[in-house]
Amino acid sequence: MHLRAWLRRETDSIEVANDLTAETFAQALVSLRRFRGSTDQQAVAWLYGIGRNLLSQYRRRQRVETAARRRLDMPLRDYGGYEEADELVDARRLAATLRDALGALSSGERAALDLRVVQELTFDEVAERLAVASPAARMRVTRALRALRDRLAGAA
Repeated sequence: MHLRAWLRRETDSIEVANDLTAETFAQALVSLRRFRGSTDQQAVAWLYGIGRNLLSQYRRRQRVETAARRRLDMPLRDYGGYEEADELVDARRLAATLRDALGALSSGERAALDLRVVQELTFDEVAERLAVASPAARMRVTRALRALRDRLAGAA
C-alpha cells in the first residue's frame, strides 16, 4: 500500500492526505542524516513511521503542520488533481470486478447496501424501506460488505 493511499483512507480527505504525504517526505529529507537503515524495507518503515507520527499530530490538532516544507522553502499547493487522477485510474481498473461482485449479491443484500452505504440511511431507515426488522437489515448489509470484501480481496 502506498503512503498517500494509506493516509487517504485514514483521514478520508484527499487534501489532508496530500498535505501529510508532502510533509512526511519533507521531514524525511530534513532528517535524512539520522536515518540508519540500509534496506528498502527499513526506509519504507521509517517513512511510514514519520507519516504515522504526523497523522497522530494531525488528529490531535486537526491541522497539518508544515514546518519542514517551510524550512525547505517548498510551496504549499493543492495536489488534489493528481490524487483524483490516481483514484480514477484505480476505479476504472476495478470497475468490472466491482460490477461482478455486486451482481453476485442477492437483490436484498444489494438493496440494503445501496440504502445504507450509498444513500447513507440508518439501519432503522433501511429496515423500514425494506419492510424488515432492523437486525435483518443490519445482517443484509454486513453480509453484502463481507461478500464484496471477499470477492475484491487481491483486486486492489
